[in-house]
Amino acid sequence: MLSQLYIKNIAVIKEASIDFTRGFNVFTGETGAGKTILISAINAVLGERTSRDIIRTGERAATISAVFDDVPNSALDLLAELGYEIEPGESLLVTRTISADGKTQCKIGGQPATVSMLKSLSSLLINVHGQHDSQQLMVAEKHLGYIDLFANLGEKLAEYQHKFAELKAVNEKIGELSAGEAEKAHKTDLLTYQIGEITAAELQEGEEEELIAQRRIIRNAEKITQSLSAALLLMNGDENGESQGAVELLEQLSDALAQAGRYMEGMEEAATAVSGYRYELEELSSQVQDQLDAMEYDPGQAEYIENRLDTINTLKRKYGPDIPAILEYLEHAKAELDDIIFADEKLLQLEKERSERFAESYELAKQLSQRRRNAAAEFVAGIQGELEFLDMASVKFTPHFKEKALSHLGMDEFELFISTNVGEEPKPLAKIASGGELSRIMLAMKNVLSHRDGVDTMIFDEIDTGVSGRAAQKIGKKLKEASRGRQVICVTHLAQVAAFADNHLLISKEVQDGKTFTRVITLDEQRRTAELARIMGGDIITPATLEAAGELMKKSL
Repeated sequence: MLSQLYIKNIAVIKEASIDFTRGFNVFTGETGAGKTILISAINAVLGERTSRDIIRTGERAATISAVFDDVPNSALDLLAELGYEIEPGESLLVTRTISADGKTQCKIGGQPATVSMLKSLSSLLINVHGQHDSQQLMVAEKHLGYIDLFANLGEKLAEYQHKFAELKAVNEKIGELSAGEAEKAHKTDLLTYQIGEITAAELQEGEEEELIAQRRIIRNAEKITQSLSAALLLMNGDENGESQGAVELLEQLSDALAQAGRYMEGMEEAATAVSGYRYELEELSSQVQDQLDAMEYDPGQAEYIENRLDTINTLKRKYGPDIPAILEYLEHAKAELDDIIFADEKLLQLEKERSERFAESYELAKQLSQRRRNAAAEFVAGIQGELEFLDMASVKFTPHFKEKALSHLGMDEFELFISTNVGEEPKPLAKIASGGELSRIMLAMKNVLSHRDGVDTMIFDEIDTGVSGRAAQKIGKKLKEASRGRQVICVTHLAQVAAFADNHLLISKEVQDGKTFTRVITLDEQRRTAELARIMGGDIITPATLEAAGELMKKSL
């Protein structure tokens, strides 16, 4: 669960540290005090898209940190997969800093992370419901996902999607092989030419590097010859004996040390070592002489190297950055040409494979569809029960299935139909539900799905929009029920909802030196009563509104 939220330089909030508890946490406060900003901050630290406009005026960066306790196993597994080791029972710290230059820094457990990592982790930690989620109810394509979540069909859907992907791949191959005859002829000519051009070159891996090395030697032959000759002179001396080389000098040094070794310990070993150096130098001299003897300029070889490198460069421009890539292109071209030449034979084989893949996919889609239909009745009944409690007993839901061609979601086209009054024909939810109805419907749906997603924290942003009185009290009670054994955080404008809170947080603002500051404080029982009275009666709090607020709190126990 979310145990602590730290915010710095977010909009009107200079700095705030907010402690949450398990159970029902409620935010209240005057309009414009920053309640929605808190939800935006939570969304930001969970990896949702944000902008530098969220940074408080005059500041260079904003920071949001969230501490989570009792991290679920699913989140621990993902963290381990991402390379973050968090022990069971250990708190998890997630931080995001947004700079005025548009850059973002993220950390998980104090280690660098990416925004996408935060987002993938957030879905396992917090389920945020805002007005956008209510609007998603209006999108029929989203409805099937609710059924799949309710029926725990994730693995079954993944199994089907794997088979459907295989079917799709076979269909694509058939489409490629079934291209028009003119296109086939053009492709055949092109591939034949490309294969012939690459094959004729008889490329060898490592050939280009070797040719470049040989060209470098030929281009610098004179300098190399001069350097090798100078090296031989230094090692062997001149032929006239006018100057001594290093080999002869080492021999003389060895003899001198050996003579001294007759009278002094250690010098014989030194003489032996020097003699070894002389033999090594003689071997090196022989190798240098061989290299010098081989330094003959061959114009024909130079021309061959240049022509060969031109050929390789021409092929590189057409088929790949290096010889291995060109040879890989050759193999692909041969395979593609074979596909065209033996298209009829391959088509028969692929048609058989498509028939098998379709049968497998259709059978899995049929099983998936049956389980969805069975679950839909139970799902709708669960929502119906929740809505009856929320004073919407006249609203009736009907699951509406239609079979369609196989797609990545199966064979089902599904939409929730609704009738808001007795005797009315069910119609698509998007056509007749009002804003207040949508909020309560989404709350009902969240309660039905709450124990299916494994997420320990639910956040509701203005779930009570468009409701009041008895319905508002029912929403408060339902949110209280939803918080049993987990954590619910709610932003509300209604005293009937706030009265059910286990932890009541007040957001207030004040102006100092021409700047607005927001504070967040946890209310004790006396202050809670005063805040509920303010919500009910406005800024002027009377004994009557205080008494009514106290009565409302007693009823919520």
